[in-house]
Amino acid sequence: MLHPPLDQQPIDPAYPFRSESPLSREERKARFLGALKGILELDLYDRPLKMYLDTCARCNNCAGQCPVFQATGDVHDLPAWRSDLLRRVYRRYFTPSGRLLGRLVGAKKLTAGDIDAMVEAFYRCTMCRRCAVHCPLAVDNALITRIGRVLLAEIGFVPKNITVSVAAQLAKGGNTSSIPPAAFIDTLDFLEEELVDETGINIPIPRDVEGAEYFFAAPVSDYIMEADTLMGIARVFHAAGASWTVGTENYDAINYGLFYSDDKLEEILNRLLAEVRRLKCGTLVIGECGHATKAALLFHKVFGRSEYRDIRIESILQVTRRFLAEGKISFAASKDQGSVTYHDPCNLGRGLGLYEEPRELLAAAGIEVVEMQPNREMNLCCGGGGGLVVAPDLHDWRMSVGGLLKAEQLRATGAKTVVAPCANCKKQLRELVQHHNIDMEVAGLHDLVGRALTREEKA
Repeated sequence: MLHPPLDQQPIDPAYPFRSESPLSREERKARFLGALKGILELDLYDRPLKMYLDTCARCNNCAGQCPVFQATGDVHDLPAWRSDLLRRVYRRYFTPSGRLLGRLVGAKKLTAGDIDAMVEAFYRCTMCRRCAVHCPLAVDNALITRIGRVLLAEIGFVPKNITVSVAAQLAKGGNTSSIPPAAFIDTLDFLEEELVDETGINIPIPRDVEGAEYFFAAPVSDYIMEADTLMGIARVFHAAGASWTVGTENYDAINYGLFYSDDKLEEILNRLLAEVRRLKCGTLVIGECGHATKAALLFHKVFGRSEYRDIRIESILQVTRRFLAEGKISFAASKDQGSVTYHDPCNLGRGLGLYEEPRELLAAAGIEVVEMQPNREMNLCCGGGGGLVVAPDLHDWRMSVGGLLKAEQLRATGAKTVVAPCANCKKQLRELVQHHNIDMEVAGLHDLVGRALTREEKA
């Protein structure tokens, strides 16, 4: 398969994503190139980014792995073609061969039209990294997509929903859903009452406990929409006799900076780490959220302030699995859950390698998993990754393109429940099963694990 001509722009009139920069078209080009120069000079990106931009066999192995391309068949959705939008600019301005030989080596001067193409192309990618698994040269097209978004942010192209959420989170006492602290505390009180009603046991959700071993942070949306997941996690901590707490000054683990801005990623991450340090906790535990876990685990040694780098960071999947291995929790004979399948979130799976922990927990709870095909490192993205799930305008695209193959994969299992330990995945999957009329419930891992715990206490 050949790539389309470099000058052909991938503007799709049916694609709803639009963003406009306040800068003139000439200013955009100058600032874009300046920002790319700055990124290439950073130790964090210098070697890997240059390697990926210098390397592409044009073999199109990525075509067979990309769910978006498989759904559209449009050559503009090829991961390698999308990366070429940035690759050709890099070669023209930052390599000797590109400056001398130009198009002969795939280099091209940056135009305003190129930037228009990037705005759409880099936001048609779910950044699932499935294409990287079978790339013979190990090119990470998702990293190139992310850097492309960082560059676009430098010239003012950022999805409105993301900027609004980040602004709310960075406000004093803020979070992406703008929930006031008093309302958050009321929610915790309500969840404690629900736990008593369901279990007959007083299971507290501690708050602002100094010196607790574990500081727990979940996506703030979980407190609104995923109460069963949060209550399951509270049950696990309680059954294990763990010392844990949430913080009332910063409790939102969401970090949308991962999708478009290192500066925002760094600021959001350090605000969360500051709350862990305020309460003198040793370990930050991120709840069921793929991108929040990845942003914290992978970037705290890079973007975390030096005084916070001793803080240990784990996923709740790792913590619960360790409690099981240490004999701190056990499970009763599981009630019939019906057939269950498991969805590997991209950021927890391909991003962090957390494949077996959730399966081991489900097995210990007596829940047999009907595996999707393929699964683990080759599992399909839910179709809403890379921050696209939070863009309302992209709903129809996520249903008909981004998540089309995922819907087919879900249906093929015949399962009645799909477990997905990720807030964004659960949102996308619920919309998919509804849109495609699939008879399936969507649940978090700890929804099921929490209900299967043995409990010896009495109210």
